[in-house]
Amino acid sequence: MSQNIKLKKGFDINLAGKAEKKIGELPPAETYAIKPTDFVGMSRPKLLVKEGDNVKAGTPIMIDKLVENVMYASPVSGEIAEVVRGAKRKILEIRILADKEVSFESFDKHDDVKGLTKEAAIEQMTKGGVWPNIIQRPFGVVADPNDSPKNIFVSALDTHPLAPDMNYILEGQKKYFEAGISVLAKLTEGQVHVNIEANDSSDLFKGSEAQVNTVSGPHPAGNVGVQIHHIAPINKGEVSWTVHPYGVAQIGKLFLEGKYDASKVIALAGSEVKAPQYYKTYTGAAINKLIDGTIKDGYVRYISGNVLTGNQVNSTGYLGFYHNQLTVIPEGDYYELFGWILPTTNRLSFHRAFGLLSFLGGKKKEFVLDTNNRGQHRAFVQTGAFEKVTPMDILPTYLLKAILAEDFDDMEGLGIYEVIEEDLALCEFIDVSKNDVQAILREGLDLVKNS
Repeated sequence: MSQNIKLKKGFDINLAGKAEKKIGELPPAETYAIKPTDFVGMSRPKLLVKEGDNVKAGTPIMIDKLVENVMYASPVSGEIAEVVRGAKRKILEIRILADKEVSFESFDKHDDVKGLTKEAAIEQMTKGGVWPNIIQRPFGVVADPNDSPKNIFVSALDTHPLAPDMNYILEGQKKYFEAGISVLAKLTEGQVHVNIEANDSSDLFKGSEAQVNTVSGPHPAGNVGVQIHHIAPINKGEVSWTVHPYGVAQIGKLFLEGKYDASKVIALAGSEVKAPQYYKTYTGAAINKLIDGTIKDGYVRYISGNVLTGNQVNSTGYLGFYHNQLTVIPEGDYYELFGWILPTTNRLSFHRAFGLLSFLGGKKKEFVLDTNNRGQHRAFVQTGAFEKVTPMDILPTYLLKAILAEDFDDMEGLGIYEVIEEDLALCEFIDVSKNDVQAILREGLDLVKNS
């Protein structure tokens, strides 16, 4: 039975620069990259190509030696231009010099995906490059095809700052989305849950084989981890899978059209963008064409993804595998004497004592925020604020302290199996102690996973 989840805890970060719903003209990127660092938990990547090889969209580029049947595929056709390595020859990027016209590897087409067996579906997904769209909870790593998930969850709403509109970036792809849901339904003996915004009037995510639930409330209401917590929580020893709506459509296209299609619509957003809007590109695109002539003058930070959980990239960097937006905000490279205590109407703060006047503009006021932390790391202050922005029955402050103490029993008892970095990103944003909350949580997740 469908559920209606209404959340009160959380905090919306209303930033200036939301993308207008129109597609801008963009010269195609010349190079694309696959980055092993995009895939959390990939500890032993193995290259299947070498510099100078020609590949097609869907050609396997690398595998994880720990799960060798899952292929990580090229998003475009072209030549392997460079393999960038770091310390101890760690693979950082595989760069592809793209052809002008994309050619595709051929996979089996299925007019009736409902007639597929589970084994056939898994085989095509792992060979066809779409399997990395499936993320395992707990731990937030690429799912193991040998596991049997309790349920599969798809969050069709994104409440992160300046997040793209899901209905817009997947416009016209309803048949692919429904085919993807049909395939995913074969992978679990439980339920496929598609969670949409309560006031979503579109039929894009409705009418499928999935159970459609509605969610309302401030961020992080759109986080799939929060939704899992309120619909079917994960206990120790259990596994659930999550898939982004774009990944669902990509899975459906693989089966209906027999190709790995990494084309996507992304949002170029942020206060430092001249005309925030959407653009068509491919996964892993170089951002230099995106930012050429579209960014205001000044020292800015480019973020692949959103400001809470995205990754900083430079002007010659690449979009992340899981990202559907590029955010551009001012760099906070300055010192402000008594900046945190001076009264102002232009600074957003969860703690009204630090930004009392900023609330005078109401909830719809848009803010231009930079990257300045306005303070350094200090003693871990226990204020109870973390619990106010975490709409889950866990205690983030105590969980983080248990991680720092490497107390495995407390970590498990305090709900570490239910969260990954994005679920506690707001805690990092509002933390007066300036702790790197997401890094601490990942350390705890790795400790538990590898124990």
